[in-house]
Amino acid sequence: MNAFEVGLAAAALAGVAYFALPRAGGGTSASEAHGLVEQGALLLDVRTPGEFADGHLPGARNVPLQELEARVGELAPTSRGVVVYCRSGARSAAATTILRSKGFGAVHDLGAMSNW
Repeated sequence: MNAFEVGLAAAALAGVAYFALPRAGGGTSASEAHGLVEQGALLLDVRTPGEFADGHLPGARNVPLQELEARVGELAPTSRGVVVYCRSGARSAAATTILRSKGFGAVHDLGAMSNW
């Protein structure tokens, strides 16, 4: 295999990985998220206060990811459903992990706010 063929194979593999592997955030569809919130789930924005002030989803509560562990008690009860979002999906994925580790059983990761 020459250098061109190796590069072509690597590019093809990267393309397959991009479409086959899960990306940061977002496992819950918009329709699922809307339904959950309509049924009483908390809509949680884990972006910074500045990002939240610039615009957020209606009814969302802002607890920035960097403060989430310290403020998790504010989100009780743990039996309540939570739909988490952020700007791109990375912080919502991290928040989902934190909330589940703190006993929240019904945590749904919307990913990016634009998925709403």
